[in-house]
Amino acid sequence: MFKLLIINPGSTSTKIGVYEDEKQVFVEDIPHTVEELQKYDEVTDQFNMRKQLVVDELKKRNIPLKFDAVVGRGGLSREVESGVYEVNQHMVQDAFYAIHKHACDLGCIIAYEIANEIGCRSYIADPGRVDELSPLQKVTGTPLINRICIWHALNQKAIARRFAAEHKTRYEDLNLIMCHLGGGISIAAHDHGRAIDANNALDGEGPFSPERTGTLPVGDLIRLCFSGKFTENELLKRIAGKSGMIALMGTNDMREIERRVNEGDEKAKLYTDAMIWHTAKYIAAEGAVLCGKVDAIILTGGLCRSEYITGGLKKRLDWMAPVYLYPGQDEMKALALNTLHVLRGEWEAKQY
Repeated sequence: MFKLLIINPGSTSTKIGVYEDEKQVFVEDIPHTVEELQKYDEVTDQFNMRKQLVVDELKKRNIPLKFDAVVGRGGLSREVESGVYEVNQHMVQDAFYAIHKHACDLGCIIAYEIANEIGCRSYIADPGRVDELSPLQKVTGTPLINRICIWHALNQKAIARRFAAEHKTRYEDLNLIMCHLGGGISIAAHDHGRAIDANNALDGEGPFSPERTGTLPVGDLIRLCFSGKFTENELLKRIAGKSGMIALMGTNDMREIERRVNEGDEKAKLYTDAMIWHTAKYIAAEGAVLCGKVDAIILTGGLCRSEYITGGLKKRLDWMAPVYLYPGQDEMKALALNTLHVLRGEWEAKQY
């Protein structure tokens, strides 16, 4: 039996889990208040605080620090192939100094530190910079900028494999359009086991979401940059974190916004329907990438629990392919299962 510690830092919480083989011993989602996180200038400054939370949670549950592997959610430092990676010092260094900052960068750092202290190995799997993109996707109309993808690779691939198993086939034999509906919305065209097109869900591409602006009119954005009203850092936060529904409605809690919709709030309805509109539009565009050969459209993530949102998306998309719902996310289990393949010798861990 392999015993695993799973660490998944998110923008507003830190998820901690312990697995014994495939069996989940426990998973705890520890929330962080806005006031708590505002103390730190950079996400990486939260390292000691979040690591101590992990240690304290294990002590509270009388679970000794004895594991066969510590697994962290992968960061956004650079593009990698899909797979499981053993964490090394190079990866930790890159995570500390990544251009694209997100709390998930702390996953590999915390895992590496705890693993070194207790004498085992640490891993990540399918981080948010998994790059299987077609070269055609990366081209823009200027040689100054190429497209990159920052997306929910771990959850999308885990759900795609789960869907394939439930339908008695293989992920590698399917054409799927996957959409992760969360604080950010990532959409990808999966062509026989490879995500050949995916958006930069963190940094201003795709539909707007509870916490992201999505794609903006470029000319207006440039003029805003030179208006003198904002610093570079302030504008970056207004693209990711303080944007989307937070900017429009004052909250990123879609349950609260949907409650307002049901109570007749016209503003809440306009913005929610607009988010559905733009999300459906970007999902439909992936049908062209797959030349119309789409076996299924799969919606996953936390917002997938909303019948209002999923109903609106189905209405606009079920002409293209059957739409399937997988509410929530399988990230903790996916991290455990991916690592078990390596520990059992079924997969080889890749070197970063």
